[in-house]
Amino acid sequence: MIGPVWREVLEYGAWAVAGLWLWRTNEALRRLPGVPDLTDDKWDMIPPPGAPWLTVVAPARNEDENIGATLEMLVAQEYRNLQVLAIDDRSTDKTAAIVDEFAARFPERVSAIHISYLPEGWLGKTFALEVGIRNSASEYVLFTDADVLFSPSSLRRAMACAVMTKADHLVVLPTPLVKSRGDGIVLGFFQMAGLWVTRPWRVSDARARHDVMGVGAFNLVRREALEILGGWEPQRMCVLEDVALGQRMKAAGLRQTVAFGPDLVLVHWAKGFRGVIRAMTKNLFSGVNFQPLLLLAGCAFVVIFFLAPLAGLGLGATMFPSLLILCCIGACYKLLGARSYIDARYGWLYPVGAAAMLWAMVRSMLSAWARRGVMWRGTFYPLEDLRKHNSPFQWERAAAQARAAEDKGVERSPSRVMALWPALRRRKR
Repeated sequence: MIGPVWREVLEYGAWAVAGLWLWRTNEALRRLPGVPDLTDDKWDMIPPPGAPWLTVVAPARNEDENIGATLEMLVAQEYRNLQVLAIDDRSTDKTAAIVDEFAARFPERVSAIHISYLPEGWLGKTFALEVGIRNSASEYVLFTDADVLFSPSSLRRAMACAVMTKADHLVVLPTPLVKSRGDGIVLGFFQMAGLWVTRPWRVSDARARHDVMGVGAFNLVRREALEILGGWEPQRMCVLEDVALGQRMKAAGLRQTVAFGPDLVLVHWAKGFRGVIRAMTKNLFSGVNFQPLLLLAGCAFVVIFFLAPLAGLGLGATMFPSLLILCCIGACYKLLGARSYIDARYGWLYPVGAAAMLWAMVRSMLSAWARRGVMWRGTFYPLEDLRKHNSPFQWERAAAQARAAEDKGVERSPSRVMALWPALRRRKR
């Protein structure tokens, strides 16, 4: 039996959580429809104003199953002022041959770059992205992955949005390809819970310092903004390099915009339920700079805001606020599902998604602890080194220091980055 004091504590706690849920859900219902949707006619321009040149940087490591389809879709883009850099990052499968084949078939649009070694102090992907910057000169650069599919009008519409909104950084939220029930359960919960991390409708608000976004499938950036940030070198060992890019943009006071692109940008994040869990295992602990207390706080949040309301249904004092919370969760599933095309009916299984998230978070921490680091793409990275580059707060501190220096009359200059690496070579066959 629960004593009267604890019953009262639980009741007040349940109403507090319900109040926060009602506030966030109401805000989402009112403001999420205002986030740009690239399928709207207003972005259907041929060409966008000024038609600036765009370089697509697509790094690939052992992606022979996916890179061919991605390059096919990029070659078929309706945007004319386009160059694609297909970067083979030390692949041991047929990836190198595939990118060379496309460079030979479409020399006016595709260039193949081969990286044969990884410099010390870099993650493979961030190094490949930096190589892409140093081998291009376009006004805009799109950083994407090797398993993303683009509809023919996607880049044309995205460029229209970037130019018209004067965005330094445009993030297009991809449509996830849900190929199994496990995909739908985990990804549905992941996107719904994400509303508590970042509010998409506030990403473009410079005052919302902590509402930032970055997506590996579609980070479109103005080159001038990249130069201000110093390229990828400052975040050369960021595991969540896409999110860190968004944090750096926002911290530097650059203009960030997010847009939905239903069926314009497609990505299959991982193969099945276990594949999604493995992918999250790599990312989740790094998202809190490999700090156990922060990760455990995140676990507590999932329990209190998503799982505790289920238990609250069994207690009279907390039944009504728990029902309100479940209604809010259902409303968020429906609201987001209309844009991501993840069936809102997966909301009935959201406790499974929450449990999977908890397991992935704990597994991510235990795996890194056991190894004292992270093994990724065949390279081991010690925790001591990773913590220097994965803090979610370091970019705000760096930006504050830069602003303080400017106030004192000290000129700020971009970080210098390496322009050439001896083992890097460009070739076309």
